[in-house]
Amino acid sequence: MSGRVAGKVAFVTGAARGQGRSHAVRLAQEGADIIGIDVCDQLDGVPFPMSTPDDLAETVALVEKEGRRMVTAQGDVRDYDAVHEVVSRGVDAFGRLDIAVANAGIGTGGSTLADMDDKTWTDMIDVNLKSVWLTAKAAIPHITAGGRGGSIVLTSSVGGLKAYPFTGHYVAAKHGVVGVMRTLAVELAQDNIRVNSVHPTQVNTPMVMNDATFAMFRPDLENPTQDDFAPISQMMHTLPVPWVEPEDISNAVLFLASEESRYVTGLTLPVDAGGLLK
Repeated sequence: MSGRVAGKVAFVTGAARGQGRSHAVRLAQEGADIIGIDVCDQLDGVPFPMSTPDDLAETVALVEKEGRRMVTAQGDVRDYDAVHEVVSRGVDAFGRLDIAVANAGIGTGGSTLADMDDKTWTDMIDVNLKSVWLTAKAAIPHITAGGRGGSIVLTSSVGGLKAYPFTGHYVAAKHGVVGVMRTLAVELAQDNIRVNSVHPTQVNTPMVMNDATFAMFRPDLENPTQDDFAPISQMMHTLPVPWVEPEDISNAVLFLASEESRYVTGLTLPVDAGGLLK
C-alpha cells in the first residue's frame, strides 16, 4: 500500500529530529507535503542537547528525498505567533492543510511534586501541554477552510494514561493532552475533523537516550549507560523490548492521519510494548 496521504499537507511540530522528523518523513513517503517547526535551540532546564538548525535542514533533505516539499521555521511552539506564521506560510505555498501533528515536547524529571520548583513545572506545562493547544488553534482554521475534513494527532505518552513517580509535571501535562484531544474531537466532529492521541513508551530518540535519563532510571550507579538503562526499561513492558523506534510511532500517526481511520476519533492509541498492562 502506498500513497495513503497522497496530495495532502501535514503540519508537524518538533520536526528537526526524533519522532518529529520520523513523522515528517513517513508522511512524505506516503505522499504528503510537510510544514514543520522546531525551536532548534537549547531551552533552560532541559538536561540533554536539543535540536539545531542543521537537524532541521536534514529533515528537509530527507523529505525532499522522498519527492515531497517542506516549508519550515525555527520557532518556539509556546509562541502562538511563530506557530501561526509557519502554518500560514505553508498553506500559502501548498494551498491547503489536512493534517496536524502536535509532537513537540521536552522531558525533565528527578524530583517529587512536593520538591519541584515553579519554573520546572511551568516550562513543562507550557511546552508539553499549552503548545499542543496552540498548534491545534493555528491549524484548525486552515483545515476547516478546506471543507474536506482532516486529522489532528496529539502526542501524549504512556504517562498520559498512567502515573510515574518523579515526573509529575510530565504526567500532568500528558494527561492534559488527553483532555485537549477529547474536547477537540467533540468540537470538530461536525467538520469531519478527527482528533486522536498517541501514547508512546520509551522511544529511541535523543530525548530518552541521554545521561540524565540513564541516571534517573539507575540512581544506584555512578555513571550509568544505555546498557544499564535497558533492563530497567524492559521491565516496564510486557513485550521483551526495552524501547521502541520512532518509526513505530510514525506508523501509528500515519494510520490516524489516513483515510484508513476515517471513523476513528477521540482515541488514545498506545504504542507501548504492553507497558499499560503493568
